[in-house]
Amino acid sequence: MMRFVLPLIIVLVSLLSGCTGYYGLLNYPFEPGGKSLNSPSSDLTAQIAGRYITFTSDRAGRQNIYLFDTVSQTLIDLPLLNQLDAISAHPDISSDGRYIVFSASRQGRTGIFIYDRQLRQSRNLTPNLQAQVQNPTISADGNTIAFESNVNGQWDILVYNRSGERLNIPAEPR
Repeated sequence: MMRFVLPLIIVLVSLLSGCTGYYGLLNYPFEPGGKSLNSPSSDLTAQIAGRYITFTSDRAGRQNIYLFDTVSQTLIDLPLLNQLDAISAHPDISSDGRYIVFSASRQGRTGIFIYDRQLRQSRNLTPNLQAQVQNPTISADGNTIAFESNVNGQWDILVYNRSGERLNIPAEPR
């Protein structure tokens, strides 16, 4: 069984990598009003791509998705992304900062959503998938999204394109 898992992980890493990372401490000033990266609120699941950091936080009294620009050192407004009737989690962002992918739960049903910052629109990529979904990630170019799903009764990784079409990734490399 392990011989199938490792090649799939290698394929997914090659599809979704492209973000060159570095390790270090991000040292931004503390802002008690929550208008910077550091605040007194609980900030979760931070992801960095290029100049952008996306994360969830309870700064507004509920869990919302935030986007921080490391160049301008400011939070970026995300119009129509955070909805009052949904709990959003696990955001990830494309390298150019245009696409944010995240999981959201509405009325007990989860979905994987993609938000286009240019169009200011959010779309459910998995409206017809009868399963729980979680932990999405997006490729550097914003074209490929991978996430966990229990559609087969166990947690598997599914890969979709930005249009919401499921991609068939071979289990063994060719």
